[in-house]
Amino acid sequence: MAQREHAPSRRPTLRMVAERAGVSTATVSYVFSGRAGATGAGVAEATAARVLAAADELNYRPNTAARAIRTGRSGMVQLSLHMLSDPWSLAVAEAVNAEANKHGLTTLILADGDWHAALDRVESDVAYLDGVGLDEEAAARLGDLVRRGQRLVVFSEHLEPDGFDVIRSDAIPGCELAMDHLLERHTAIGCIAAEGAVRLAGEQVTRYTPYVQKLAAAGIERDPAWTATYAETQASAFTAAIELLSREHRPTAVYATTDFAAIAAINAAHMLGLRVPHDVAVIGVGNTPDARLIAPTLTTVGPTDFYERQARIIVDRALESDPSPGTLHEFSWTLLPGGSTDLDAPVSRGR
Repeated sequence: MAQREHAPSRRPTLRMVAERAGVSTATVSYVFSGRAGATGAGVAEATAARVLAAADELNYRPNTAARAIRTGRSGMVQLSLHMLSDPWSLAVAEAVNAEANKHGLTTLILADGDWHAALDRVESDVAYLDGVGLDEEAAARLGDLVRRGQRLVVFSEHLEPDGFDVIRSDAIPGCELAMDHLLERHTAIGCIAAEGAVRLAGEQVTRYTPYVQKLAAAGIERDPAWTATYAETQASAFTAAIELLSREHRPTAVYATTDFAAIAAINAAHMLGLRVPHDVAVIGVGNTPDARLIAPTLTTVGPTDFYERQARIIVDRALESDPSPGTLHEFSWTLLPGGSTDLDAPVSRGR
């Protein structure tokens, strides 16, 4: 019986792969370069297959650190997502990872809230930031990364491109659409909002602002007891929803400033024995994939095809040969009706 070849006692090298495949080290390097067309104009497909087979036999893995020094490429896409449990963040990560995999890139999610320090420690071909502040310190940190050649894509409703791309998806017009939709059938409307959105509403426009303004414009007196706040966690949002919907005098509709808070409201209503939307209608903000996974489906507002389009922008930035000065990419919002506000749907007797 043939003896299985033992793995080499030392880490296999590029030269060992070249000798096994019967090619030059330059050919092996080209195959593992990650450049588009490595099996096309530069190396014949059969030759590339032979190189990959030899590498597999030797359990060879490219030295990514050395390649980064040689090519200026790390093969890494880094995502700084301020709230990983939010369905929006999960959808962003999933879409970017799927697009990055098509091009042989690896996606890393920064667990460190200090994105500047994290990017200072780990090289990446592009970094995506969704929690950048508006203060001078944040601007200085962005400028520092740009000067060092770090490619950036920043999700912001306020920043302008300045050596980095900006993804702008202004939520406020969408929030106004959400309130208009509820006001077509309801006057008793409550709100589940992030604590920060309520606290800052007096100083700046937040997702809570359309709730206040639209009620006032409709001549409806706002009941302060019908605003429940949460601390940007799903558990906190569920607690806020239970508090709001357990009131003896409760609203007939709920405007939630995120989809995950709206989903928490639907789950809270079910637990309390309330029918959605016939006892309480619910609308969310964000158009996350989870909006279509709950029963009834969630009526929400948001940009369409957002996650896939944004992922392509991020990966394209990672793959570009010459750094661009930065581009503004704007996504408009629309209303996406679901069962959670459809009062004409048959009444469900079960959960």
